Amino acid sequence: MDLKRRKRKTVNFKILLGFIIFAFAFLIYACRYSFTGASVPPHLKTIAIPVFDDQSGYGRATLREELTQKIVERFIQDNTLKIADRNTANSILEGVILSVQDNPVVVGSGERIKKSRITITVRVSFYDMVQRTKVWERTFSNWGEYDLEGNVQLNLQLGIQQAIEKLSEDILLATVANW
Repeated sequence: MDLKRRKRKTVNFKILLGFIIFAFAFLIYACRYSFTGASVPPHLKTIAIPVFDDQSGYGRATLREELTQKIVERFIQDNTLKIADRNTANSILEGVILSVQDNPVVVGSGERIKKSRITITVRVSFYDMVQRTKVWERTFSNWGEYDLEGNVQLNLQLGIQQAIEKLSEDILLATVANW
């Protein structure tokens, strides 16, 4: 009986030891992975974000300011790069609103549109002013949905804010995490 019990304890100990080694190896690998390529080069400390241009023809006068302000807020919250004046910044993020599309997504009875999706597409360029190079240029597109019942203007504003929120997050991540 003692021999069986000892064998069972030995087997349990080996399984537990194997699990601990696996967990430890996984943690080391996960930590290494999360820190490689996840930060901007050390010579970049500041960023300038001029007001984005609007070539969409959408006709919303405040769209470029709303988008730019949300991106600036994201960078302030993230705190990886400090916001600076264009003349003194180590890097510059420039953008152009290319298009704004408003398409129905939910059609109710009688072919009446109940919900719409607003999609904003922007082209963004990130420049390293220390090394005088364009680091990347990408096109981003994201959306927000809104109801066409009730206060449609307020709902539209909420849909635009959703799209801007998502775009600002995408742009921040592309800037500070894709190195």
